[in-house]
Amino acid sequence: MTSFDTVRARALQHHPDLDERLAAHPAPKSADELRSVPDDRWLARMTRCVFQAGFVWKVIEAKWDGFEAAFEGFDPNRISFWSDDDIARLASDERIVRNGQKITATVENARMVADLSAEHGGFGTFMANWPTDDQAGLLALLKARGSRVSGMTGQYFLRFSGWDAWILSGDVGAALVREGIVDKPPTSKSAIAKSAAAIAAWAKESGRSQSEVSRILALSVG
Repeated sequence: MTSFDTVRARALQHHPDLDERLAAHPAPKSADELRSVPDDRWLARMTRCVFQAGFVWKVIEAKWDGFEAAFEGFDPNRISFWSDDDIARLASDERIVRNGQKITATVENARMVADLSAEHGGFGTFMANWPTDDQAGLLALLKARGSRVSGMTGQYFLRFSGWDAWILSGDVGAALVREGIVDKPPTSKSAIAKSAAAIAAWAKESGRSQSEVSRILALSVG
């Protein structure tokens, strides 16, 4: 496998200010920091990523205060008991983007957050204890137990929450193909596993986070 120094050199060719670009992004949260995040903030971030998927992110950002109010602070224990009437009420609430399927997904995700929190002594504790070299397994669990938090939405949720996540963007996929890790952009389970293993290996080799490794891979494309 190509050394990470070679990958980084490719990124520097395109972006001489690579270190400054990387420094502009926050580092992943420590395990203690993840544990300290309240359950409602996990659900809020999850909901934000779900609503942003396939939509103009700036619209969600502009309405976010309305989302916080409409979803009553994203308390998962409360939202997990919402009825069809509650969902219908929100589907006509102009403070948010009125997408019934995504509102329903929020209720289903509230149940997941509440259940995992009860099982592990906090959703943040569950996230902190999950090994970073098994992101694919974590994404599979979120897909199985949650709603609309698979694929890229799940990857963005992990990254924006502060978990040390890679994102298999188009540029990252192109870099992985270039380095011979996969023969086409990774979408299959086996290709994602190969990509995850390579990123974990580069992270160990370089002493960098997986988040930073995936950013450097993306920047190495152009």
